[in-house]
Amino acid sequence: MDSPPDADVCHWHSGNRAGVRCQRCDRRICALCMHSASVGFHCPECLAPRPSQRFSSRWAPSAGGLGVPARSGRDATSVLIGLNLAGFALMVLAGGTSSRIYDRFASGGGAVTGDHGLLGGWAPYVGMDAVVGVSAGEWWRLVTGGFLHGGLLHLVFNMFLLWMLGQQLEHLHGPVRYVGLYLGSLAAGSLGVMLVAPMSLTVGASGAVFGLMAATVVHQVHRGVNPWHTGLGGLVVVNLVFTFGRPGISIGGHLGGLVGGALLAWLLDTCDRRRFRSIVGTSVLYGLLVAFLAAGVWTAGQWMDPLLG
Repeated sequence: MDSPPDADVCHWHSGNRAGVRCQRCDRRICALCMHSASVGFHCPECLAPRPSQRFSSRWAPSAGGLGVPARSGRDATSVLIGLNLAGFALMVLAGGTSSRIYDRFASGGGAVTGDHGLLGGWAPYVGMDAVVGVSAGEWWRLVTGGFLHGGLLHLVFNMFLLWMLGQQLEHLHGPVRYVGLYLGSLAAGSLGVMLVAPMSLTVGASGAVFGLMAATVVHQVHRGVNPWHTGLGGLVVVNLVFTFGRPGISIGGHLGGLVGGALLAWLLDTCDRRRFRSIVGTSVLYGLLVAFLAAGVWTAGQWMDPLLG
């Protein structure tokens, strides 16, 4: 059933606002449904009869990623936002960036401390000092650091982008694949930190959010949508300018997430385009997530001589 003429929501994704109409059927379409035409854009249904674009007219073989239809496209995104809010609240209540929670769970490859307890972790000793961080066995930092934030503005900006991008990607992939895409991007961002600046303590969901931006760009390009027309291309450029132009921002984390998210999205699209069973794409996704984490642990062991630092 078509949306009311005055509704500004997408005909295909009721949770997404839509300011563009299909040139053929005049139904409203969001950025995920827009397919470039000679004039304006077409919706998936109007594009479907074109054999060369059959893959473009759909996002995936099944919305649930494992053959299970997605129910809302917001549940997993809401949970991820809740985890980030909870992590920030606990850190603030414990004392902020000077708290034990920050020291214990922020992402960091390795550091030497003289009081044997600065970061609060078990670690082998080097002379009278203690080595702490991922290289000392604290592998969880590669994940937990992505759920802490250094300030309220940092948190709000990341959660805003997570909400805007996440619900669309969750609607597309379903919760199983979407969570894998988020965590895979986060792990790729942590790997980037280990490659570039393993001595620094890094927090924030920016690596994961950069991955979601890159994934959305890849999906749009594969479906004939110009990211510059949707505004997403400009958003990526602005974020990259801030990444390189402002001090205190994790370049490795942002670039790692960006590259990781693009790679994961490309692999998912490739598996779906070749009509593999959905379990194949999902397995590849989670396999790369584990590979990113394993690579992060190994790379952290080079913290005294960073590979790209």
